Amino acid sequence: MRLKRLGEFGVEAEGVDLAALDESAFRQVEKAFFEGQILVVRGQKLSARQFLDFGRRFGPAEPHVIDQFHHPEHADILVLSNVLKEGKPTGLADAGTYFHTDYSYLDVPARATTLYSIQVPRLGGDTLFANQYAAYDDLSHSMKRRVANLVALHHYGNRDDLDKASRTVASVLTGEQEQRLAWVRHPVARKHPVTGRTALYAVSGSSFRIEGMPDDEARDLLDELRDHATQEKYRVRLKYGVGDIVVWDNASLLHSATLIDPNDPRTLWRITIKEERRPS
Repeated sequence: MRLKRLGEFGVEAEGVDLAALDESAFRQVEKAFFEGQILVVRGQKLSARQFLDFGRRFGPAEPHVIDQFHHPEHADILVLSNVLKEGKPTGLADAGTYFHTDYSYLDVPARATTLYSIQVPRLGGDTLFANQYAAYDDLSHSMKRRVANLVALHHYGNRDDLDKASRTVASVLTGEQEQRLAWVRHPVARKHPVTGRTALYAVSGSSFRIEGMPDDEARDLLDELRDHATQEKYRVRLKYGVGDIVVWDNASLLHSATLIDPNDPRTLWRITIKEERRPS
């Protein structure tokens, strides 16, 4: 296996067949993932079962609340697609087109997300990542003290867009799906459960309030942190080819899909891996 950097962070692994990884090789892959925050492996040819087996090596998979777009054979795989079949959508068309952290609206949040690129659009379809280790490290000493013990309240949704008709709203849930979700608590500055490094956590996306703070003051602070944390200098842009697999670290990154022409076909499979226990 050969590793090369994607940019300021992130690594691409070459010479890897994810369907044939022994335990020693997987530990190398896992180490590169946690050190690089993003791991990319190009040109894989995996069945849905093989993709799921790979994803589960990072931890327990958690099916997405939007169950109508689960893979027909494996509920742990979510289909992201703008392709219609007999006039009906085959997947989520505009998933996460705003900076957010996967499953930050759950009490036990996501460790990793992995995408498998099945069908690539002619133009666009990239994913943007923002490094939340670096964003935290660059905060002023006074801001670090201010956020040190703050706890944000999270709920499914996009704080910056609540219009259900918008393409950048969080994917719309049914009434029954909404009832499964509740408010949860996460530190604003959160220690990574594996690396121990501190990162800003989900300051864009699902964070709506801060415990013990008036809502308008909390919103102003979260917006200030979001604007800081999503600056261009913290970003890497990932372009996909057919068969590419990416795994990213939700505890140290924000990410955003990019909008494409709705008539330009794109399909990906997604598995989200939860942390195995809630960190203290």
